[in-house]
Amino acid sequence: MTTLLNPSFVRGPLAHPSRHGLLGLAVIALGALPAVALAHHAFSTEFDESLDGEVDGVVTKVWWANPHIRYDVDVTLEDGTVEQWSLHPPGNLPTYRRQNWTEETLKAGDHVNATGNLGRGGAKKLYATCIHLDSGRDLGECVASFTTSEVTADPDRVHTYTAADFPVDITGFWDQRYLFQRTVDDFQPKPMPMSPATAALYASRRYGDDSALRCLPVGLPRIFGSPYPVEVLNAGSHYVMVYLQDNTPRRVYMDGRAAPADQPLTSMGFSTGRWEGRTLVIETTHLAPGWLDGSGYPMTGGDGTRIVERWDVADDGLTIARTMTIHDDAYTAPLVRTRGSQRGNPAELIESPPCDSTTFYYELFENGELEERFESL
Repeated sequence: MTTLLNPSFVRGPLAHPSRHGLLGLAVIALGALPAVALAHHAFSTEFDESLDGEVDGVVTKVWWANPHIRYDVDVTLEDGTVEQWSLHPPGNLPTYRRQNWTEETLKAGDHVNATGNLGRGGAKKLYATCIHLDSGRDLGECVASFTTSEVTADPDRVHTYTAADFPVDITGFWDQRYLFQRTVDDFQPKPMPMSPATAALYASRRYGDDSALRCLPVGLPRIFGSPYPVEVLNAGSHYVMVYLQDNTPRRVYMDGRAAPADQPLTSMGFSTGRWEGRTLVIETTHLAPGWLDGSGYPMTGGDGTRIVERWDVADDGLTIARTMTIHDDAYTAPLVRTRGSQRGNPAELIESPPCDSTTFYYELFENGELEERFESL
């Protein structure tokens, strides 16, 4: 039996429980959830914290992306009617990773039961603070709170950074316009040594396939060729590099560590480095699949891609000749890209404006392609 203390927020079948009954969905107004729920982006405009709900159904699609994931769920009512609902758990991908909650944890076809706050205006969406799996596992705030008042920092550990005495000092601000060339089809050798499958994939690309147009980070190897400046900091065990393009951070570990066993694939990957005389050698793995450049040459990612950079610092310390070699299973020979850097004016270290994909989506709308693109996701 469904009880609605405030049915004005629910339209359609939920406003008339006696008409449809309820096998797959229960809506119970119980009062506000804890304040931590308000951390969701635009929570108060999407969800009603005074109206609790429960969704029970079968997952039809998983949207695994920051800042919040989404599960589409088919809910079967007592009369056999099927409604489409969406679950919106709080948190973000790093939060889920701490719970060992991955894209494979809940897949299309799985049965799921979730509780949380209902969407405003009768929207068939749930702010899913707790998700129950058939395996008996629970996900979300019912397992671990996303906030704590307990101090858990180890008092015996050194938490501060002390700069390491590296052979060459590359800290500071670097201007990447030095020896810049457009990051489109700039690899050697020519022609590109593509396998037949890679050549077919390259030939099939079309406008809009580039994820950078949707404001996803370009990452490596594209950011290597970018003219945006970069700031380098010595954190002792590693370098911190802040690229002004998309305000992108990078860490290059210099202490010999290996990537963690659960290291995810990301746009910047996992980088380690070492000095060979005046040359900094950086090796990067664990890269997410993507494009090598703006022309659409595909990159395998994962175990199929390894990038080695050599930063040769001039004797006067004013310039760096940078060479990148890409080893990728999609190509029959290594690919080489070269760039330069020179010392720049720190006054130019200004936060980059955020990426805005509005014009891209509007162009798809103008061309009548927007609906097709979303259906293909």
